[in-house]
This record gives sequence, C-alpha cells and structure tokens, in this order.
Amino acid sequence: MQLSKLVFLSFLLFVVSNANSQTEMVPFPIDWEEFPNGEINLSFALEKPAGKDGFIKIENGHFVKPNSKRFRIWGVNLTAGACFPEKTEAPKVAAFLSAAGINAVRFHFLDSNWGADKSLFDYNLDHTQAFNPEQIDKLDYFVAELKKQGVYSNFNLNVGRNYRKGDDVPYYDYLGLAKGTTLFNDRIIELQKDYATQLLTHKNTYTGNQYKNEPALAFIEIVNENSLVEAWFTGRLNGDHNSTETSTWSGIPKYYADELTKKYNEWLEKQFFENELKAYKKEIDVAADSLVPRLKETEFNTASDKRFITEAMFIIETEKNFYRAIYNHLKETIGVNQLVAANSDHNHYKSGNALLSATSKLDFVDGHVYWQHPKYFKDQTTGKNTFSIDNLPMVDDPTWSTVAQLSRSAVEGKPFTVSETNHPYPNEYSCEGFITLGAYGLLQDWDGIYFYTFEHGDPAEWKSKKPNYFDILNDPVKFANLVAGALMFQRGDVDAAKTTVYRNYTQNDIIEGIRADAGEKPFFTPGFPAETPLVYKTRIQSFIGGENDFPEINETNPILSETRQLMWFPNEDGMIRLSTPQTQALIGHSKKLNIFKTKNFQLKLNNKFASVVLTSLDGKPIESSEKMLLALTSKSILSGAKWNADRTSLLEWGEQPFGIEPVTGKIEITGIENAETIFFIPLDGSGKSMGKQLRATYENQKWSFDLSRVPTVWYIVERK
Repeated sequence: MQLSKLVFLSFLLFVVSNANSQTEMVPFPIDWEEFPNGEINLSFALEKPAGKDGFIKIENGHFVKPNSKRFRIWGVNLTAGACFPEKTEAPKVAAFLSAAGINAVRFHFLDSNWGADKSLFDYNLDHTQAFNPEQIDKLDYFVAELKKQGVYSNFNLNVGRNYRKGDDVPYYDYLGLAKGTTLFNDRIIELQKDYATQLLTHKNTYTGNQYKNEPALAFIEIVNENSLVEAWFTGRLNGDHNSTETSTWSGIPKYYADELTKKYNEWLEKQFFENELKAYKKEIDVAADSLVPRLKETEFNTASDKRFITEAMFIIETEKNFYRAIYNHLKETIGVNQLVAANSDHNHYKSGNALLSATSKLDFVDGHVYWQHPKYFKDQTTGKNTFSIDNLPMVDDPTWSTVAQLSRSAVEGKPFTVSETNHPYPNEYSCEGFITLGAYGLLQDWDGIYFYTFEHGDPAEWKSKKPNYFDILNDPVKFANLVAGALMFQRGDVDAAKTTVYRNYTQNDIIEGIRADAGEKPFFTPGFPAETPLVYKTRIQSFIGGENDFPEINETNPILSETRQLMWFPNEDGMIRLSTPQTQALIGHSKKLNIFKTKNFQLKLNNKFASVVLTSLDGKPIESSEKMLLALTSKSILSGAKWNADRTSLLEWGEQPFGIEPVTGKIEITGIENAETIFFIPLDGSGKSMGKQLRATYENQKWSFDLSRVPTVWYIVERK
C-alpha cells in the first residue's frame, strides 16, 4: 500500500495518549529518500557545484559569491554520526538536502567522543592526534557529494574532543570537553592547531583539493559555546572539579585553575611596574611574595572595582588572544581561504558584549539560541533522568523571542549568522519557529541560519531511530516549515529595514556587563527599547564608546516593522502576520489568525494554534504565480508519547512516526490574476501527491478551499 494511502486511512486510528486527554493525531512519516522525486524539489535554486566560481567572500559586511551576488545561508547542522554517511547513503542525503532547499551544512561534533563511527578520531589509539582512515574517507566523499548538489560546508574545529592518555594533557580524564581550558592551556592550544593543520591540509581525493583550497568548504568555526568569560562568571574557573565524571559544563580541575592563576600573575607583572604591583597587592591584602588569587563569581560584587576590572581585563584579553592565535594559524601558517568565526554568543541571560568584543575581530559573527531549551534533572522519586520545558508559545513573548535574543549579537560591518536554533521537542508550538526567525532575520539583514540539528545519527537509521530533543528531519511540522522557508530566505522576500539602530559600548560597559544583574536581558542596554529588532535593524557599532540615540517604539500592539511587511501581536493571543509579494504567512493563536489576513489570503481555522505559509515556487508574486507551496502546521508529537499533568514534560517519550494535528478549517485566496481554476494538491511525507487534485471554489471574488478534506502539512497550489 502506498505511503499516502496509509496516512489517509490512519486519520481516525492514530491516537497519541496524553496525561489528561486524548487528542486525535495523524501519523505523517517523512520519506527522505523519495523526497527528491516529489513535487517540491527546490534544488533548482542552488547553483551547482557549490563554489564553482571560487570562495564565498565578504563585501559591504555581507557574504557574497565571487560575482558579488548576495549569498544567504539556509542551512542545517549534521551532528556526529550524521557527518559520516556510508558511500551508499551520501549521494542520497546530498540530493535530499538540495531538494529541501538547504544550501549549507554545518558539520558539528566531527571530533565527538561518542563512538568510532561518530568521530574522525581513531578509536584504536590512546590519543586524539590521528584520524580514522575510513571516517575521513566517508567525510571526504560526503563533502564531494554535497558540493555536486550545490550545498556548501562549514567545519567546526573544537566541539566535542575528549583528550586521551597519550595526548600528554594533565588530568585529561577530568576535563570532559575541556571548556575554558581550551582557551588558555598551551598544550591544548597546540593540539588544536595540530588538528586544524591535519584536517585542513588533508586532500579530499574526491574533489582533488586540500580542504584549505576547497571553495565548497566556505566556513570554519574555531570553538563552539566555549568562552573563558562565560566560564568565569558561571564559576567554572574556580578549580573545584575533582572527578572523572564530567558533563558539558564541567568546571576545570585545580591543576588548570592554578595554571590560570599563574598566567594571571605573569600578566599583572606586565601591566604594573614593580612598585605599583606591590602597592596593588597591599591594597587588596595580598602578601608581596604571594600570587594574587583570582576572584570567584561570588566575589564579583564585594571586590573593589579596581580588582574586578583588572581581572576582567585579563580574562577578556586572554580569550581575545586565543582567537587571534588560532585565526593567524589558520590564515598565515596553514593558508586557509575560508571565512572564519571564533565562537557563538549564546548565553542571553548575561551580557554578551565581552565575548562579542573578541569574536567580532574575526571574519563574521555568530549566535545560538533555543526557544525554551529543556532543563535536565534527576527525578527524586524515580531516580531517572528527565527534563522539563515551559511549553509556551513564542508569539506571546516577542521581546524574549529568538529574534530579539539573537539580534543583540550582530556587529556593524560583519556578516552575522545563526549556527544553532530550534524549538526543541516536545514544545507544542514549534510550528511558529522557523518561518518567524527566517522572516525577521531578513528584516535584520542577517546572512545565514543553520537549524540544529537535522540529525545526529547514521542516515541508514533515519527512518527508524528515536529522535531526540533537537532532531528535525522526522518531525513533519519542522520539516515542512524548513522547506517552506528556504526560497523565502534565499530570495530575500522580506525587505531589510532601512533604519539601523546602533548600540555603542565603552570598555567599562563591557566589563560591568560581566557582573550585571539579569534585569535588562537580552540587550543589557539602558534606554534601548526591547521591541527595536522587530521594527528596525540593530547593530553594535562600537566597543570603544560613542553616542547612543535610541528611537521610541510607540506601536507595541501590534509591533509593526518599518517595512510594514511584518506585524507582531504580543500577549496571550499572540500572532505574526507576514505579507510580501512572494511569501505570506499567519502564525500564532487562531483567535487572532481568523481576524487578520495577508494581502492574498485569510483563514477560518478550527485549531487553537497554527502556522500557515503560502510561498511562490516559481519566483513570481503570489498573485501571478502558477505554482505555490502551502505549508500548514500545528502540533506534532511522537507516537505513544504521554504528557505529564501540566504538559511540561513527557512520561513516555514516544516512537516513530510523528503524528500531526491536521490544520482544519478554510483558506480564502484573493487577488489571483487570470485564474480559471485553482487546484490544491495534497502531499505526503515524501512530498509526493496523494493522488488527489482538489478544486477550490470561486465565490465573491475569493477562491475558497476546505483544509479539512485531507490531513497533511502541505499542498501544491496551482493556478490554471
């Protein structure tokens, strides 16, 4: 029996059990292998092969191709095992990503410690200084296949490396990911340089290029969410970690804390004349022949300003020097041609300006954000590891949205990318995430978004493995919106705001931000209206001071973008309206969706919450387009998942396939030129027709269609 028929016949049979209720959901499996043969294939939008005319470069603060044409990334992460598909799978994965409109892949956790088939490192050795020949060969082949399909690559250098006995790293088994230590320990920095040299001078036999000379490898990131400043203000530099049990955010062992203290005192000797240093030690009650101890985060507000500022300057400078050292090694010693980012601004509960003052010195700036990232903990009753989420919609909270959080990081004159973002499973409002961020990212004139993560595992297992919090592929709601946003973002359907609101920071602002309270998050900038990034572009103009002149934002319900193409209604019945010539959307609570309309459509939905996106597939405005994609999504959840009573956690995780809450009700389309008939063609999880061509009804100058007729997340809409 065909997949589409299975989906249709299962409409009333598939039930997801909830803690307090039963909600009818329809199974909607994604068939990624068949997707390139479906009705949506967007690979026509990608120039093939990737990098055919040379390397991506920067002009006027943005990514461009060698011909100076603007290049925007609509990408995904592939993590650990997903980076190394078998050669039988690699061409299929590359063709699939291209068909979905993905033009860049961020290779994440190439250096993972999760198993021999999930890492570049040779697991037969007691060190991490050699690659597994089979793994590097699979990576080479995959990069070459992506290149053929017009998909660029981004290599992350230091992400998940766990050092081994033979690496000559003291207390290697106490370090875990070695966050913090990575940025100051001489041996670990040497190993990072060696790794970069080994990888980027490696010749890919399938492309014929060393990676440093491979234009399809366009971007390199030095470290991932690994900041010395952050480690300081979170207490991870205190040296109190004394166990081989480590986690992502483990503190550093005493050995490395002592090393950092020694480096601090060597730095102090260079900053002060001998008599000044003696006076400083006396001032802070330290014996003349003793080392100045470093401050713990609990002492930030009780220490004298001079003492806090002095150490803050050391921490910032050490981090900045690390990025510069690795950058110089990449560019001057190795001779890479790629664009290089240092790190990602990701902790939005604290000011990111100290980090950004360092990362903005490199080629481009990057940020990470998740809407309501899961909180992990151990259930005291059962002893099992579990999680909780707030499970609230982002449309109700615009000034803490992913848009607002990320917009604080963009720096004038530098391309800005988002290399990780998602509404992690099982958030029930995930349909709002991708299109919203893509649309406002265009308003902000950003240069790229990579969603995290397309998959963690081997593609041979994609159809059967249990997705985790972040896997996108098999979630039909996320995948449909990922595809629907691809042309919108790459074409630049939303106009960039004409006005840029600048923020200027002094050195004192940067330093004091490290110990500032979280009261003005995410911008930590007095007088800066929180709604600004939903109206205007915003950039950091300077880290050495300057005048700030912030406009008043008078319209706050709704918040209307300067371009008038985006409208955001906040509060409990939040909604977003996107209305451009080629892409239009209504996203949020249907109480509002059913009142407002875009230029060319309006809704009468039965669902409480939904996202409906109509985008041109032929590049013409919707009113004259002959072929469009209609993505309509609400809730999704794995089969058999069980919510707890307040819907903040799952008692049962669930299994494949995902089920969808079908969007039901009516859509009315207006302003379509010279249309004799409009057909709605429902598609299954492979993007293929379900064998139906359904006519819309024309009445009162409106084309009306009953969305309740077929449970799906998308239709092809054709004008005849």
